[in-house]
This record gives sequence, C-alpha cells and structure tokens, in this order.
Amino acid sequence: MKNFAVIFSPIVIDDAEQAVDYYEKKQAGLGKRFAGQLLNTLNSIKRNPFFASVRYDDIRCARIKKFPYLVHYHFNEDELIVTIIAVYSTYKEPLW
Repeated sequence: MKNFAVIFSPIVIDDAEQAVDYYEKKQAGLGKRFAGQLLNTLNSIKRNPFFASVRYDDIRCARIKKFPYLVHYHFNEDELIVTIIAVYSTYKEPLW
C-alpha cells in the first residue's frame, strides 16, 4: 500500500499541544507518552487510512492507544492525500 501525503488543519497542532501540556501537568513524562502514541496513530493513518472506521459523513476517527483521544481525518484516495482535521478528547463536549 502506498503512503499517503498528510495535511494538517491549523487546529490540529493546537489540539495536540494542549493535550501534551495537560498530561505533562498531571504527571511528568505522561505528555511525552501521549505525543509518542499520537505519532504512532498518525503513522498508521499515513500507511493505511482505511484502518479506522467512518464515524460521520466521510470523517474517520482513529483511537489513540491508552488515551481517550481520537484523530479525526478524511482522505482523498485518488490524490493520495489524508487531511487530519482534529485531535479531540472523547471526554470533552464537541465544539461542532
């Protein structure tokens, strides 16, 4: 399977930084563990964007292992592009 190019929406970096800061305040090193699991999830999406199920419209949600977060994304199979829309906690009330 081909690797897809990955594009991040502007909010994704902020989402990830907030989550890392939150976990680092909870326990030293936990933010780094979250960041590592997030990178693992993003690499899995890049290698095979079909692995996560469609949750709504054409948006797929990939779970970040050991953390209550989902990576929301969609992809264009013809152009081999994945767009990461958000990294969102399953405990927060959705903004959309």
